[in-house]
Amino acid sequence: MGDTPSWKRRKGQQTNSKPTEPGSSHRTGLLSGFQRLRSQRKMCDVVLQAGGISFPCHRALLASSSDYFWALFGETTAERLAGSISLPALTPEGLDAILDFLYSGWLSISPSTLPVVLETGRYLQVETAVAICERYMTDGLNAKNCCDYANLAERHALSNALEAANQTIAMEMGSLIQESRDELLTLNIESLLAVLDADEIPSVKEVELIKLVLDWLDDNGPLPLLKSNLLLSRLRFGLVPPSDLTNISHAHRAMATPLIRSQLTRASEYHRLGSTQPIRQSRQTTLRASPNCVLLVGGGSSTDWPEKQVMAFDPKRKRFSSLTCVLPLRLRNPCVCSVGGFLFVIGGDEVKEGDEDEKRLVTVATSNQVWRYDPRFSCWEQVESMLDRRAQFTCCVVEDVIYALGGRHTRPDTNTHASVASVEFYDIATGAWRKGPPMPQTLYGHASAVLDNSIYVSGGVPGNYSYTQDESRESSREVFFWDLKGRVWEKRASMSIARFSHRLATAHGYIYALLGMYEPFCDIERYHPQSDHWMRLKPLLTGSFNYGMVSMSSGNLLVFGGRRWSNGQEVVVKSVLEYDTKNDCWREICQLPRPLTGTECTLLPLPD
Repeated sequence: MGDTPSWKRRKGQQTNSKPTEPGSSHRTGLLSGFQRLRSQRKMCDVVLQAGGISFPCHRALLASSSDYFWALFGETTAERLAGSISLPALTPEGLDAILDFLYSGWLSISPSTLPVVLETGRYLQVETAVAICERYMTDGLNAKNCCDYANLAERHALSNALEAANQTIAMEMGSLIQESRDELLTLNIESLLAVLDADEIPSVKEVELIKLVLDWLDDNGPLPLLKSNLLLSRLRFGLVPPSDLTNISHAHRAMATPLIRSQLTRASEYHRLGSTQPIRQSRQTTLRASPNCVLLVGGGSSTDWPEKQVMAFDPKRKRFSSLTCVLPLRLRNPCVCSVGGFLFVIGGDEVKEGDEDEKRLVTVATSNQVWRYDPRFSCWEQVESMLDRRAQFTCCVVEDVIYALGGRHTRPDTNTHASVASVEFYDIATGAWRKGPPMPQTLYGHASAVLDNSIYVSGGVPGNYSYTQDESRESSREVFFWDLKGRVWEKRASMSIARFSHRLATAHGYIYALLGMYEPFCDIERYHPQSDHWMRLKPLLTGSFNYGMVSMSSGNLLVFGGRRWSNGQEVVVKSVLEYDTKNDCWREICQLPRPLTGTECTLLPLPD
């Protein structure tokens, strides 16, 4: 067969053209000649008929451009010498567009003509035209056309367009359910299955998806049990509140099959698991949300009066939002972490406000309370308290176990502080805290990181004594290592700088020590565990402390707010910085809604 014509889209659509090659101008001229002969109806040796309209054509060009015509005009077919050929399966609009493409290299498509053009291109086996239609669909997907395009792509086996349409449906499901529900009810089953498999469907509660599927079954049924089970088994019944599970189980006859009954039973059992829920997660209980949502817990515009707010940050859209469910306590210097899609807020100094002799009185007492937040149902629950009261400590998670290390506590009666070396870990399976091997010395204001299932602790203020706030504090450079398989802490190479109230983070097999309170605020260094060596990196131009930080799945670090020195004064900042660990460079990506210091951060999937 001859070469398929090169093509361009019409004005307003993306152009795809090949680089100039020897002979390309000759082929363009050849097509122009055929187009001129066709328009003048000269030397046409075959007439195509569709919908009562005749299209005089040149047999040689058709055969060289279409597998269908190549076979139709073969040496042994009856149509080989026929002067007129009827194509009753095609429309005049579709045939006209495809013939224009074969003769000119241009394919005219609009949303209204796309179905007939695609139908004709597929029927005549003009694969280049089909590919153009698929690209047109993929480039033009939006909430208004995604359902129609999904059905069209499924009917014509356009895998790329179908996948893109299904993804668009999942991301736009919130508006589709409200504004285009009828279109969702006409969706082909393959697309519906793919959408229900999606791990991210923003702004939609699972109950709404269940109602949609049951309505779809009513409009498209009755289906064989195998197919209805395939659909319903992709729903996540563990995300349905317990009070709604009973009603849903009786909402449709398809819910009565043994498979779906067993899933509903497992969902009910999950709700009764209590403190062990985080380690009993499955696909059925996992939120359909981005895993990279950053939670900013507590902090405020000043260090003395922390707020109860919890903010969420979407790194993709650079957008902040506030959770309606605020912290149960007003806390300063707690630790936060996430396990199994739950947020844990641990310890810290509880700040309370009272009145004494008509004066505002603020009291601070260190807490050992542990609160768990479930974003599935936006609720807080108090779980087993720590054995020791702690603030300015550090916590980390290794294989779904939470470790709390060191810290200090405040004695309200004497307003003195005592630092501790104790280590404890939260056994989620039993819902209890247990003692671990204590650190070699008492520490507070230190930092920790997990690498290869081992815990590293650096810096902080050591000492086995009680002190008041006025006493001097000397930070440490030391680094301790705990391989969790044993019960012994070991020393590792010290940092090049003594650090306090800093952060550690792991990325790409290294540990990074960032910024802090009493050392030069801008310094960063990296630890290589194989060589047991720290290396200084490019410093940040303007450092900060008392900021929130989180390590993203990409390995980049995000730093939120904090305090810095300006003209001899501490200033609370709004900046959100990103540190590219691979290229050792910083950039500001956006700003907080308002200045924020003392916030704690973790990654947690959240409903939109």
